[in-house]
Amino acid sequence: MAPRIYLVPIHLDSVEWMDRLQAGVERAFGVRTECRNHPVDLSLAFDPVRKQYRSSILLAQLIAHPPADTLKILGITDVDLFIPVLTYVFGEAQLDGIGAVVSIHRLKNSFYGLSEDNERMVERLVKEAVHELGHTFGLFHCTRAGCAMNASPYVEDIDQKSDTLCIECRRAIGLEG
Repeated sequence: MAPRIYLVPIHLDSVEWMDRLQAGVERAFGVRTECRNHPVDLSLAFDPVRKQYRSSILLAQLIAHPPADTLKILGITDVDLFIPVLTYVFGEAQLDGIGAVVSIHRLKNSFYGLSEDNERMVERLVKEAVHELGHTFGLFHCTRAGCAMNASPYVEDIDQKSDTLCIECRRAIGLEG
């Protein structure tokens, strides 16, 4: 079997947008992408003081026993993620590793007191998925305007970038000659 990127929903109520996420990831990396269930215990990552979930613990569970044909594995959840040195993160990835995790929690307009916009949430999700998977391919943050690898500390930053890698980032991971 050819290696593939697996998308793993982690305790999500709805995944009606999974086809669009899958298409966006395939378009960005040119690798067959497939949705798959994988055991992840959210309770192990919950921090009762912060009332958030430690992304590193979710990531560790995700990569513990990947399918044999895994090129990369991306977990998608709806819980609020953090790492100890930051208030929150949209996602986390292993640099030049196999796994990444993203959350839609802060990608939803409703988190900011705005009316829900599912279309915008899905666009943000695809951008963040490409960004975190870019890290797994060894990419650092990019300063080129619009590149999906731009750093995005705020949701407004996500809205300003595209869901594709710039030519230099594509070259760096062997997608361009």
